[in-house]
Amino acid sequence: MKLTLRGVIFSALFAAFLVLFSFFKISLPVSPVPITLQTLAVMLAGGLLGARYGFLSMALVVVLTALGFPMLHGSGGIGIVLGPTGGFIMIWPFSALLIGLILPRIRVKNGVIGFISTFLVLEIFGSLLLYLAGVPWLMYKVPAYTFATAMVQGCYPFLIGDAIKAAVAAFIVASVRQIFPPQRLTGSSSHSIIQQDSKRDTFAS
Repeated sequence: MKLTLRGVIFSALFAAFLVLFSFFKISLPVSPVPITLQTLAVMLAGGLLGARYGFLSMALVVVLTALGFPMLHGSGGIGIVLGPTGGFIMIWPFSALLIGLILPRIRVKNGVIGFISTFLVLEIFGSLLLYLAGVPWLMYKVPAYTFATAMVQGCYPFLIGDAIKAAVAAFIVASVRQIFPPQRLTGSSSHSIIQQDSKRDTFAS
């Protein structure tokens, strides 16, 4: 897999966004999972950088955190990645990857429909997917938790906030991609499907 210098630089930049967003942290007395802006960074990485560099940027944070660098709200170490919230953390790269794979197939310029489609992709793969990994991992790390308890502790309190973050990310992604598509930001042609779709539309018309 060939990487471009521009793509690596933007991957590092979005990794820095994730680190920065992690400092916005609101601890809940009823849950070991805090409210943060980290998922917003994941959505933006996948939506703006595409699959390859979105994955790279989020994986960079996960790996460096595991190695002990204070990447997440000033903390680091394998205990952070494998702790009660580790399921949410470890799925970040794959969340950005799936967002980056699916969004190029959506016409974000298509007004309200494009915005809603972008929102749904970000909500499903940038939010709900994280719960599929995070909640079972929370149950594994805290054996006293039943499924119902884990959902109360690690899912229900965050759904509204995640929907708001997905809406904000959809607005940013829909606006930026019209001027700076992923291949332009990263110097990559991995999202040539957009160009191919445009050519097909031209021939069809």
